[in-house]
Amino acid sequence: MKNLLFVISFDGKMYHGWQSQKNAVTVQDTIKKAFFNITGDKANIIGCSRTDAGVHANMFCFSVKTKSTIPTDRFVMALNGQLPFDIAASKCIEVNESFNARFSCIKKEYVYLIDTGEIRNPFLSGRAYHYPFFIDEKRLNETAKHFLGTHDFSAFCSADTVVLSKIRTIYDIGVKRNGDIVSINICADGFLYNMARIIVGTLIYTENGKIKESEIPQIISSLDRTRAGITVMPQGLYLNKVFYDFEI
Repeated sequence: MKNLLFVISFDGKMYHGWQSQKNAVTVQDTIKKAFFNITGDKANIIGCSRTDAGVHANMFCFSVKTKSTIPTDRFVMALNGQLPFDIAASKCIEVNESFNARFSCIKKEYVYLIDTGEIRNPFLSGRAYHYPFFIDEKRLNETAKHFLGTHDFSAFCSADTVVLSKIRTIYDIGVKRNGDIVSINICADGFLYNMARIIVGTLIYTENGKIKESEIPQIISSLDRTRAGITVMPQGLYLNKVFYDFEI
């Protein structure tokens, strides 16, 4: 039995997130079907993260145990031959038996793309949030630093989030501009449900004056979801990088 780690990327526009669902098309179910077609295994596909409907991934990892005799270096081509055009595998390596793509992950980075162009770009439909207003990315980059460190992020997650602890550590957060596109990168040891999207929504609120920059520490300590900004649309969000205790 081999334990394999795959690196994939996907356009999430046509999927109801990663996690398998009975009455919806998901990335996990699509991977399961492709894997079965090449190995005959009804394998347990373990994803590194749950992504919402419409969310994309520049880098996503899953692990799977298999008895297949397909050489590891052939698996990428074999899997891609069975996957639809909007999902692609880029790497496959054998890992130790105890490795788990989800629980072995030490941190993740998400990036959120905002299109600030006055006219919406049809080529960014479903891939960036169209916000046709001025964003001062340098000021927003400074504002974002309030989120750095270890905090209880209860004010920045969906009200129906059920986890043992809402304490997370944000290691890095930054705001950059490339033409009309403003990107917000957030790297943390883990993310609560809708956490990245609410942080982005809160930062946007500081730009349009609905929330003062100085209020962010108080909002964090309040643990009150109603004090933070909106949950921005999922289509601008990408899982950008996944980190383990070894180089992939």
